[in-house]
Formats: sequence, C-alpha cells, structure tokens
Amino acid sequence: MSLFNPAPGTQSAAVSAPLAERMRPRSLDEFLGQEHLLGPGKPLRVQIERDDASSMIFWGPPGVGKTTLAKIIAETTKATFIEFSAVLAGIKEIKQVMADAGKAASWGTRTILFIDEIHRFNRAQQDAFLPWVERGSIRLIGATTENPSFEINSALLSRCRVYTLNQLTDEQILTLLRRALADSARGIGGRHIAAGEGALELIAGYASGDARNALNALEVAAKLAGDDKTITRAAATEALQQRVLMYDKQGDEHYNLISALHKSVRNSDADAALYWLGRMLKAGEDPLYVARRIVRMAVEDIGLAAPEALNLCLSARDMVDFLGSPEGDLALAEAVVYLALAPKSNAVYTAYGAVMADIEATRQEPVPLHLRNAPTKLMKDLGYSSGYEYAHDAEGHVADMECLPESLTGRRWYHPTQEGREKLLAQRMEEIRRIRLQKRTK
Repeated sequence: MSLFNPAPGTQSAAVSAPLAERMRPRSLDEFLGQEHLLGPGKPLRVQIERDDASSMIFWGPPGVGKTTLAKIIAETTKATFIEFSAVLAGIKEIKQVMADAGKAASWGTRTILFIDEIHRFNRAQQDAFLPWVERGSIRLIGATTENPSFEINSALLSRCRVYTLNQLTDEQILTLLRRALADSARGIGGRHIAAGEGALELIAGYASGDARNALNALEVAAKLAGDDKTITRAAATEALQQRVLMYDKQGDEHYNLISALHKSVRNSDADAALYWLGRMLKAGEDPLYVARRIVRMAVEDIGLAAPEALNLCLSARDMVDFLGSPEGDLALAEAVVYLALAPKSNAVYTAYGAVMADIEATRQEPVPLHLRNAPTKLMKDLGYSSGYEYAHDAEGHVADMECLPESLTGRRWYHPTQEGREKLLAQRMEEIRRIRLQKRTK
C-alpha cells in the first residue's frame, strides 16, 4: 500500500498537523520554485515525466521542498514511499529496509527510499545502499543541506544525479503565505483571517527563503490576530520573535559567509565586510575563528602595503579573547573596516607561493660556502665562510654578494606593488640593485 493512501483515522490527524505540513504541495503544479529544474523541458521535470528510475540527490538549503519533491515523485510514479532519517537509523535498519524493498521489487512493486539529511550517514552506512541501488531494487532519493562532493561517498554519488535546489525568493514565500491564508481545506482560510499592510512581507523577509519557517510563523501570527481577525505587523513580529539565520558552523554556509567576508575586504568594500561579519556573529559563529581568518586576510591581501594591519588584527584577536562576545565583536568590526580600506598587496603571498613552487620543482642545492658559519678550524679549512662580506662594513650597508644557490642566481620572486608603504619598499629594492651594480662596475 502506498504511503499516500490515507489510513483509517488519519483525517483528524491531518487537520491537527502543523500548517506547513498541511500546505505541503501534492503535485508538480502546486510546487513553487525551482523553475530551473521543474520548468517545461528542464532536467528534473523530464526525468519525472519519463518515469526515469535513476537515483538522485537533492542539495539545497532548508525549507525549499526537498522532501515534498520526493513525495511528489513517488505519487507521480506510483511508487511506495519510505522515508528514512539519517539521524535515527543505523546499518541494521538500513539492511532491513533494503531487504523488504528487494522482496517488493520481486513482486513488481517499486520503492522510493527517501533519506533525509543523508550527509549524516557515515561511509559504512552509505556503502550499505550501493548493492541495492545498483540492482535497481530501490530508487534512492537523498536530501542534504551540505555539499554532496564532500559529504557523499564517491561510489554512491556516481550512481546518483545531483540536483541543486535554490533558496526561495521573498515573492515565492509571499505566494505560499497568501495561498495558506486563502485555502479553507488545508490552510487557515476557513477562519477568515486577513493580513494587515506589510505583515506578510515582514514574515517573508524574515524567513530567509525557508517556506517551513514562514508558514510556521504565519500559523502563530494567526493565533495572535485578535478579535478583528487581522494579522498586524506587531503580531507578525511577535510570531517571529527572532530572525532565524541560515547557518551551519561546519557546513557550506559557514564557508560561503567567510568567503564573502574575505572577498569584500579584498575588494575594499567596508560596508559589505561589516555586513558579512555581522551575519556570521549574529548566527553564532565563534569570534575567535573570525579573528583567525581576519589575521590571514592581513597577511594575504594587505601585506607590506600596510604592515601595521597585521598588528591591528592581532590586537583585535587579543581583545576578543580578553573580553569575549559581544564586547569584543567591535574590535573585529574595526579590524575588517581597516583591512577593507587599507592599500592592498598580495605581492608577498604570491612571492612565497612562487618560492615554494620552485623549491618543489628545482634541485635542492647545498648552501653556498660563503654563507655557512665556520666555528671550527676544519670548517674554515673546507672553505666555510670564505668570501663572506659583512654588510654593515660595506658602503651603503649592501655587499656585492650572491645569497642564492648558483642555479638560482638573479632569480626574483618578490615584486612589490606601488600601493601604500610597499611603494617605498619598491624604491628601496631599486636602490639596493643600483648599489650592487655600481660595486660590480668599479
């Protein structure tokens, strides 16, 4: 029996289910968003319409319809739908479900096994699906908020099509909210509740693209509507209580936000840098993690164009460690603004990368004899330190002495920019070059 067929006694349960569950779309025509996958002629729509039994992975943020879409596929293709939670299940349960699905397949019954949060399964648990997926005993649909490239076994991933679901727009969320207000059978239309000016827009904006959060907030706001049966902005604000920011300290959004912060600093956009910093801290990111990344920005993107930036960032780190959050957060804000507005240079970063590449690619030559210390007579007899010139005794404090191995003589890796203090360093390098040239031509 399909899980979509109502069992006895489920009608009253459906009425008491949360609004988000009652308003779950039941067909592709009801499904909102993901036009890049479900529009006419688009890949997932074609796969569903052709009844292609390939397994798939849905990757996207919370509340965009991953579970709903899996249920619609099962209903459309007349398959038994089994929902599995990666949080609750182990290998024993997996093997039992697989065995049952295998028996059902021998009787001509198709099974869709939906795994919510599939990224939470370890490698051994994921491997347990492979034989059944390969034999076609089940059609696996996995849902994940994490990048499948990192979280799903390559063997399993190669047997699935990956579809990326996008965050819903505010307009799409508004459409869902209005639909729920008007629907008398599944929504709250039977209560004849209206929405005041800006109330639904407030909920949609604060939902951050999560339909489930938006509908949950609408349900609470409807209960606060009062005798006039109108959801006001005040009622909506009370229902929301605190904005739910989409964030996972170990997941994709963690890296997306720190990347946005770093690239805003690099692009000298102080306002954007402050915004992304605020997003991270508001969502509960460890301020010391942010401080470490800011120190990295100082040496990677500002470098010697404004060397004081490194000290400022280290001071900000110390202040965060000393005061904690939220008091120390202001030091981080000060640091990112300074980094954004500081002159930029990645010359040292680039030079060090080039040096490491040459070390990897070239012969590891011994240190030239004139650069070696000679603390013993034997070492002096072997020529250690012979030909060494003490720079402080030389004119201009620059000796005409090669400090690289012979095969790398004259090689330059560091090319200072004309930004900030690095411009002075470029002038100094040119001065040193002239001094050496003059000594060689005397």
